[in-house]
Amino acid sequence: MVDRIAEIWGTRTPYARDERWPVRVDQVLAEGVREDEVERWVQSACVLCSNGCGIDIAVRGNTMVGVRGRAVDIVNHGRLGPKGLFASWQGVQNKDRLTVPLVRENGVLVESDWETAMERIVSRSRALLDDKGPLSHGFYTSGQLFLEEYYAQAIVGKAGIGTPHMDGNTRLCTATSAAAMKESFGSDGQPGSYVDIDECDAMFLFGHNMAETQTVLWTRVLDRISGPDRPRIVCVDPRLTEVARVADVHLPVRPGTNLALMHGLVRELFVNGWIDQDYIDRHTVNVEELRSTVEPWTPEAVAETCGIPADDVRRAAEIFGTSERVLSTVLQGFYQSAQATAASCAVNNLHLLRGLIGRQGCGILQMNGQPTAQNNRECGADGDLSGFRNWENPEHVAELADLWNVDEAIIPHWAPPTHAMQIFRYVEQGSIEFLWISATNPAVSMPELPRIRDILAKEGLFLVVQDMYLTETARYADVVLPAAGWGEKTGTFTNVNRTVHLSEKAVEPPGEARSDLDTFLDYSRRMGFTQKDGSPLLDWTDPEDAFNAWRECTRGRPCDYTGITYEKLRGGSGVPWPCNDDHPDGTVRLYRDGVFATDPDYCETYGHDLLTGATVGPETYKANNPAGRAIFKTAPYHPAHETPDDRYPLRYTTGRTAYHFHTRTKTARAPQLNDAAPDAWIEVSVADAQKYGIEEGDVVRVESRRGHITAPARVSGIRPGSIFAPFHYGYWDEGGAPTKRYRAANELTITEWDPVSKQPVLKNAAVSIEKVADGVGYTPAPTTTASRPVQVPPPGRHGDDGNSPNQDRGRRGRGRRLLPTEGGPAAQATETIAPVDPPAVATKEERS
Repeated sequence: MVDRIAEIWGTRTPYARDERWPVRVDQVLAEGVREDEVERWVQSACVLCSNGCGIDIAVRGNTMVGVRGRAVDIVNHGRLGPKGLFASWQGVQNKDRLTVPLVRENGVLVESDWETAMERIVSRSRALLDDKGPLSHGFYTSGQLFLEEYYAQAIVGKAGIGTPHMDGNTRLCTATSAAAMKESFGSDGQPGSYVDIDECDAMFLFGHNMAETQTVLWTRVLDRISGPDRPRIVCVDPRLTEVARVADVHLPVRPGTNLALMHGLVRELFVNGWIDQDYIDRHTVNVEELRSTVEPWTPEAVAETCGIPADDVRRAAEIFGTSERVLSTVLQGFYQSAQATAASCAVNNLHLLRGLIGRQGCGILQMNGQPTAQNNRECGADGDLSGFRNWENPEHVAELADLWNVDEAIIPHWAPPTHAMQIFRYVEQGSIEFLWISATNPAVSMPELPRIRDILAKEGLFLVVQDMYLTETARYADVVLPAAGWGEKTGTFTNVNRTVHLSEKAVEPPGEARSDLDTFLDYSRRMGFTQKDGSPLLDWTDPEDAFNAWRECTRGRPCDYTGITYEKLRGGSGVPWPCNDDHPDGTVRLYRDGVFATDPDYCETYGHDLLTGATVGPETYKANNPAGRAIFKTAPYHPAHETPDDRYPLRYTTGRTAYHFHTRTKTARAPQLNDAAPDAWIEVSVADAQKYGIEEGDVVRVESRRGHITAPARVSGIRPGSIFAPFHYGYWDEGGAPTKRYRAANELTITEWDPVSKQPVLKNAAVSIEKVADGVGYTPAPTTTASRPVQVPPPGRHGDDGNSPNQDRGRRGRGRRLLPTEGGPAAQATETIAPVDPPAVATKEERS
C-alpha cells in the first residue's frame, strides 16, 4: 500500500530508451470494501486531466466503490494519478448532486420538473429566434463532455439555430494548442505520441508543469529518467516546479517574455548550423522570414528581456540542436501568456528546422488541459466547423450541409466563429439574450471576475446552466438542468495524443439527472429542428448512433474515425486516430512522410498574421503555395500589454496544483484531495518576502487594477518579482459568492486575449502585495509540489499547538499544519507491478 497523497507519482519502475514502459496497476477501493465484494468492473477512462488514462470502475449495487488502472491501455499501462484514484468516483457520488431541474421563481431557484424546465427554455428560445434571429443565442460549453454530446450540440447550434456564437472553456486552456498546429501544419492534431517519452534523448517542457497537470505522464518521465540512457530535460517555467528540480537546464523566464526566449533558441540553431537544410527545402516554406525575425535575439538580448543567464540559453539550445531525438511539450505557461500562438508556433519551428517530427522519439505535444478538449475542437462545439473543416472554404461548408441534409446558408460561415471572450461581451452589450452554459464554471474560471459576475447577473439575459452541482455560475441561472456525470452515461472521448477511449455506463445517475446528449436531443426535438426532407435534425436514439454519425463526418478528414467502432474500443486499449482502411490499428505519429495538411483544398485554416490576428485569406494562402509543406510562422516580440510599474510592481501568474482540477467541483468532494489543498494561497519569492516584510503563513493582500485577493503567503522557489496563485478556489463552499473575502485568482486577471487563438492572457498582470495580518504557522499549501516552501519546517511545527503531522492532518484551520505529510488509510492505494508485457503501441513500421 502506498500513500498516494504524499507519493503523488507512486513507485518507480525504471526503463531504458526504446524499451516499453513497464506495467503497474494502481487501485483504490472505498474504505471497508474488499476486492472480492466488487460485483463488476466497468471500462472507462479518467476525465480529471487531459492524459486520458484507461480506468476500470468498481461497482457494487448501483454505487461506484473504487477504480483501478487498465494494464492493457497504451496511455497509462495501469497507472492512475491522485485525482483519478480519489476524485473520479467520489467527485461524482456526493450528496450535493443536483437531482431535479431548478427554475427561477420570484428571483429564487426552486425545484421543478423536466417538462416545466424544458418548456421555459424552448419558449424563450423560440421567441428570441422569431423576434431577433440566431445571433440572439450563445452556447458556452466545456472540455469535459463526451464526443457524442459535443457533436449533437454543434449540429443544433450550427444547423438548427444557425448561430456562430459557440465556444467552450477550452478557449481558456488550450485554444492556442489548436491554433499553433493549424498555423504550422494546416490542421489541429498532435504530431507526437506519449511513446516518444520512451524513445527520446531530450525533453523540453515549455510552460508545462507536467508533474502536477498530467501526473501519470510525469510518472512515465520519472521512470525514464530513473533508468539508463536518461534523457536530458529542459524546463521553461518561472516557478521551481518538480520538473525544474530534475531539469538539466531550468529557464525561469519573466512571465510574458516567452517569445523572446523562443527567438533566441531558434537563432542559436541557425547560428550553429544545427538545422537540416534538406528537410527544410523539401518540407517547409517561409524559412527566410523566420531567420530575419530572430536575428536580433542573441543570448545576451534574451537574458536582458527574460531575466535568465545567457549561458543557460546557449546550453538549452545546444541540447536541442545536438540531441538525436527531442520531444517537446507545451501548456498553459505559453498558452495563457502574451503572444501565445507565436510562442507556441516557435516550438514547432524548432522541430521543423531539424526535421524532428514524425519520427521515433521526435514529437511535439501541444498539450490539452482537459480530458475531452480535443473532441470539443474536432466536433465544432468551439465554433469551428466539424471534422477540422475550414469555415473560409465553401466546399467544406457544402460538405457539412450535405452530411446534415440542411441548407448550407444556415451554417454560419460569413465571419470567424465567435470566441468565448466575445460571446460574453455580446451578452454584456445585450445582443446575446439566451446563453446556455454546459459543464463549466465561468464565474470562477474566466478573467476579471467582477465583470463576469455582472454579466451573468445582467437583466434581460436568459441563462441556462447544465451541470452536476449548484456551482457559482448555476446560482445566476434562470433554469438549471441536472446532468449525469462520468460513470453514469456512455460515450467516447479523445486525449492529447489522439487516443480514443470508450467510457461505459456503470451506474444510474441520481434522481432525474440526464446525460447531456439526452438533453440536447430533447431540446432539438422540442424546437422542431429538421432536415430538408422534414425528418428530425438529430434522429439518433443513443450514443452509439451519434458516434456512427460522427464517424461519417470525419471520413477523409485529418481526424478520421471511420475505422473506430464501439466494439473495437471494448475490452482493450484506446485507439489513436486517424484510424481507417489505411491505418486499421490507428496512427501513433502524424507527418511521418513529411506531408502536412496544408493543401488549400484540405487545410483547416488559411492562417493568420501572428502579431495582429488578421486572416491571411484564401488568395494569399494559395499564392504562398504550401502544397503539403509545413509553414514557418513567426512574429516580432512585443512586451505584454500590462507590465509592472510603481503602483503595481510585481508580475502575477496563475496555475494549478496536483490535487485539484478546475474549480474543485469534483476534487474538493474527495476528502483525500481536499485535505491536501483545502484553501487558496499566494506564492512569493524569498527576496520579495524580505522586501515586503512577509513571512511564511502571513496573510497577504494582492491587488491589481481589477480586484484583490487575500490569502496566506507561501514563501516558495518562484522567481523574484513574480507572484503566483492557484486558480481553483472559488466560493461554492463559502456560500456561493465572495461575501467574506476574495480568494479566486481570476479576481485579478485582465480581459485580454491572444490575437490568433483568442485565448485569454491569464498569466500576465501587474499587481502589488502587502501583509495584512500575522500568520499562525505554515500555509496550508501542498509541500510535495511547486508550492513547497523554500525551507521545510521542523517536525511538529504545524501551528501554535505543536501537533504532529498525523494528528493535525484533518484540520481546516489556515496555517495549522504542513500539508501533505501522510494521508492515512483513506489515501492508501495498491500498486501491482505486473510481470506482463506492456501494451503494444503499433506495428514496427508505425513506430519507426
